[in-house]
Amino acid sequence: MSASGRSRDNFDQGWLFHKGDIPIPYAVKGGMTGGLTDCAQREEGEWLNIAYVDKEAQQVQDGWSPVRLPHDWCLDEQYVNDPELGSRAGSHGYLPTGIGFYRKRFAMPAGELGRTIALQFDGVTGRSTVWVNGHLIGERFGGYTSFSYDISDVLRYGTEGENVILVKVDATDFEGWWYEGSGIYRHVWLQSTNSLQVADSGTFIAASNLSDEQATLRIETRISNKEELERPFELRTFIKKSESGCEIGALVMQSKVVDIGEKVIEQELIVETPRLWSPEQPFLYIAISEVYENNQLLDRYETTFGIRSLLFDADRGFVLNGSPYPIKGTSNHQDFAGVGVAMPDALIAYKLKLLKEMGCNAYRSAHHPPSPALLDLCDRMGMLVMNENRKLDSSPRGLEELSRMVIRDRNHPSVILWSLENEEVLEGTVMGARILKTMSKLTRKLDPTRPTMAAMNHGWSSGGYAEAVDIVGYNYGHRGADLDGRSKNPDRLIIGSESASFTTTRGIYEDDPVKGYCSAYGTSIPSWGCSPERSWSDVIQHPFLTGVFLWTGFDYRGEPTPYEWPCIGSHFGMMDSCGFPKDVYYFMRALWRDEPLVHLLPHWNWPGREGEPIRVMVYTNCDTIELILNGRSLGQRKVQPMSSLEWQVPYEPGELKAIGRNQGEVTAETKRITSGKPHAIFLEADRLSIAADGADIAAIRVSIVDMRGYVVPYADTEVSFCVEGAGLLLGVGNGNPSSHESDRASSRRAFNGHALALVQAGSEGGGITVKAAAAGLLPAVLTMEAHPAAGAFMEEAALLGEGEERYV
Repeated sequence: MSASGRSRDNFDQGWLFHKGDIPIPYAVKGGMTGGLTDCAQREEGEWLNIAYVDKEAQQVQDGWSPVRLPHDWCLDEQYVNDPELGSRAGSHGYLPTGIGFYRKRFAMPAGELGRTIALQFDGVTGRSTVWVNGHLIGERFGGYTSFSYDISDVLRYGTEGENVILVKVDATDFEGWWYEGSGIYRHVWLQSTNSLQVADSGTFIAASNLSDEQATLRIETRISNKEELERPFELRTFIKKSESGCEIGALVMQSKVVDIGEKVIEQELIVETPRLWSPEQPFLYIAISEVYENNQLLDRYETTFGIRSLLFDADRGFVLNGSPYPIKGTSNHQDFAGVGVAMPDALIAYKLKLLKEMGCNAYRSAHHPPSPALLDLCDRMGMLVMNENRKLDSSPRGLEELSRMVIRDRNHPSVILWSLENEEVLEGTVMGARILKTMSKLTRKLDPTRPTMAAMNHGWSSGGYAEAVDIVGYNYGHRGADLDGRSKNPDRLIIGSESASFTTTRGIYEDDPVKGYCSAYGTSIPSWGCSPERSWSDVIQHPFLTGVFLWTGFDYRGEPTPYEWPCIGSHFGMMDSCGFPKDVYYFMRALWRDEPLVHLLPHWNWPGREGEPIRVMVYTNCDTIELILNGRSLGQRKVQPMSSLEWQVPYEPGELKAIGRNQGEVTAETKRITSGKPHAIFLEADRLSIAADGADIAAIRVSIVDMRGYVVPYADTEVSFCVEGAGLLLGVGNGNPSSHESDRASSRRAFNGHALALVQAGSEGGGITVKAAAAGLLPAVLTMEAHPAAGAFMEEAALLGEGEERYV
């Protein structure tokens, strides 16, 4: 037991996995509803035969393999050209789902007897069923919200024997129309507390009366009692600065609980000269709640929070800490190359760093509640979050899912909006309005500090639907609905909840329906989409639109619009599924960041097209651009705000350079150089030091370069990887939306010059050597170190910069 009276241990290691169904009939005696989970020997007897006859389930069956959570078994499957996979053709990325089982043995010390032991899941795909020592504990449907079970009664303590947990995951039903994976794909925890404790997610801290001099904190704490006793207690609350641990305030309150149940304690504290949270300065505080009974510490519960004010104004849009703050957002699903939806925390941090490097300040978790790990990282790294409920649903289960999301996430300063639904069929109908109003009322009751919204793609002006929420989301409002809504409802709060759907493939400059590629010029935009340029210019011209969430930050599995098979992934991202920037990434970076930037497209390798005009585009935030081919100036042009420049340049091998000037001074430049043949492999890691915790990772960017070190933009060489020492190869990818190679393999073909390898640390420190080899190319070796220090993944990544794509 922890000295604080509470322990919460990561429970990700030591699991076995079985793919496929195992029949487990429901028995009539307690403890016999899942014989496979029970590791004790049963006695023989007639009574046992009557009560439980499934003797085969007593034996652990073949086909189990060790896994560490989070885990997505879909990545071990083969791609199948079956349009029935998913809720519609191609939506799940042509990877089969099915049923799987997870099993884990563990011991529970005798000293834990009498305490409350909870098994907590951050997220399990689809329908999950949990047994502990043969007891059916619970069943759930819903893969995006956290849940927990009190397993205290059915555990074995000390010499009573070992414990066995069995989890059945049925992923055959789909909640969404995108890739959702299969498995226990988020963290699992084992928590031990006293019978008098702070309830799960039992604190709610809200700041008000904000000024430079002080802020008022309202602290609500739910105390849970599991004994049939009247119990006087003392609640001590301390507020500390997260970065220094310096205590800035304390409160003490006496109270009591009279029976089994909960007691809510309200406290108020003044913080002098508060440090405000923002994406630029994500300053955090910690509230420590201690529960004492007879001067004995029974529980110590920590809550991380931030102090900031937010306001949505009908004219100014979003106002953060008193100043207008345009939202530069992207919408995102939760998968990535190499891991599917089973995202290590370090990989989530890597994705957020890439988004921030682009200039993004907001993240929409589409279309589901995010993982707790993602919100923790958004708090620490500085990223606004639109937290989105899975669907329009006021049934008991739907309201429970909504409640869990709000109660779990309402202390995160990063969360600024509760999006209650996305593009529901019932938008604009009176029935839909009734459902939405019920959900909105519940959300406001649980959290009166943030507005509710709906991400709508129709029905903005009918049925009273839009009036059921605080803010009206316009998905693809560039079609005129947002401005029309403004003219008809001048006091309506509006946000660009989803926009763009700009379909491009990294390194491709001509649409290719056969291979399933979309040109980076944006010549294959779907009917509802538009260019990111159009989306952002609307916000700049009309501040009441508040901001925009582009669809999407990254490519993701499934939804291969505008294609189907052989394409298995989307094209919407500003980056591909490995996080390699597409050309459009630099356009948004030029719009969203102040640093001077010049980006040229396409590459300058066009053998056989000498003399033919090549469409050349420049993305920049400079005043003027001069284009130079092999030392000859092709002229200087003035840049219109939020626009690109375009030339038709007769192709000749060599160097194409763009020079950007502001007020006549050169402030940025870039060049494209005709590369030679593939010669060598170049490896670059986002970090060379990772934590030896068995979970931390480094992203290894792989490039195929010529003899001079320039990336070969057409290279598709297969690269084999070998990881030695204190790490392992977790997964691979290349960003090709039509690649059917396995992400679990030890090799991967490059796609347009690049590939990705994910290296995960072991549980012991030491050196890690990553080797990459390919036929006909010079191999590459990269050395890293795994250290016992925790939290290493928060170090800054060495991101791919804009330039001439040369590695020296």
